Amino acid sequence: MKIALVDPSLFTIPYDAKLASALRDLGHDVTVYGEARAPAEAPSELGQSRLLFYSELARLGTRHWPHAALRIAKGALHWRAMRRFADELRMTRPDVVHFQWLPLPALDRLFLATLRRVAPLVLTAHDSRPFNAAASRLQMLGATSVLREFDSVIVHTEEARDRLIAYGVGPDRLVRIPHGLLHDSGPAATVERLPSDRVRFLLFGKLKPYKGADLLLEAFRRLPPALRERAEILIIGKPYMDVAPLRRAAVGLEHSVRLDLRFVPDEEMGELLARADVLVFPYREIDMSGVLMAALRYGRPIIASRIGGFAELLTHGRHGVLVPPGDVGALAAAMARLCADGQERAAMGAAVADLGAAIPGWEEIAGRTGNLYRSLLDQNQRSGT
Repeated sequence: MKIALVDPSLFTIPYDAKLASALRDLGHDVTVYGEARAPAEAPSELGQSRLLFYSELARLGTRHWPHAALRIAKGALHWRAMRRFADELRMTRPDVVHFQWLPLPALDRLFLATLRRVAPLVLTAHDSRPFNAAASRLQMLGATSVLREFDSVIVHTEEARDRLIAYGVGPDRLVRIPHGLLHDSGPAATVERLPSDRVRFLLFGKLKPYKGADLLLEAFRRLPPALRERAEILIIGKPYMDVAPLRRAAVGLEHSVRLDLRFVPDEEMGELLARADVLVFPYREIDMSGVLMAALRYGRPIIASRIGGFAELLTHGRHGVLVPPGDVGALAAAMARLCADGQERAAMGAAVADLGAAIPGWEEIAGRTGNLYRSLLDQNQRSGT
């Protein structure tokens, strides 16, 4: 089959790359459509791709633009980008159009009827609560109703499935396909934990308000002084939010808190995950975390909010500690528990490694995705469309 895999702003490059590669291995012709970038920033891991969205910005060199300015510029250009994309698909005639994200749902839905005349439409709902409820009003406009416009919607969790049914998406249009592991640059065991007399708690990934970095700092501040002396907090990732409140929250904790606010390449990500003692996900909202799916194979105990994929994949007391979202007291108690007990950390880490080994591989995920595509094409043939 000829598949158009669409991620206009390349929000989930690791996921796009894994799925596209696995589909190609099964014999499908996959083209990834996404955001145009300067040659030095173009993601090579996507394979065959057409990076035609927002090409005007790529020529301007926006790498150092403020995030808000870049988002406004993309919004202004999105109509033109979608027209360009629709024109190309009318010429290339894929068998399936598979969206990963809709950056501006109210505008994007105006093109769906045109695209459906080309091929069936599939959407992966990475966030069943659109944009994790952290987007502008314009982005949120129509963000749930547009889900009903797709021939099929892929979800990763039962919680997401239930939420989309509540939005009015027919259960017959929903397909649950698991999220695969994302980071596989060699055996995790080859990266040794550096010696340290402190327990390292790591929050890693794109920094956004829903990820709860502020909650982690407040929980750390609530630890008894003796435990704070035995622990350190690493918050590492590129910010997509105002980080001034985080810097203020870290005042007085400089001896134990490291804020490393930058983009981290994959090869360094593996080292960071492997050298942590505890991975922390104090998220306020999530369906499935790409960072979690990169981290499982490193066999580190996890503290996470009891929501979404965390609640469905992780067992409290076995893989780590699950806490109510937003509950700083429970988060502090979980940190104190794992900071004080090295044997429990080791046992939980081993259980996490076993869990990672049991996650379905991308070949299986691609096979199930391909079966979905075939079922939609069969439906179209039976209906004569």
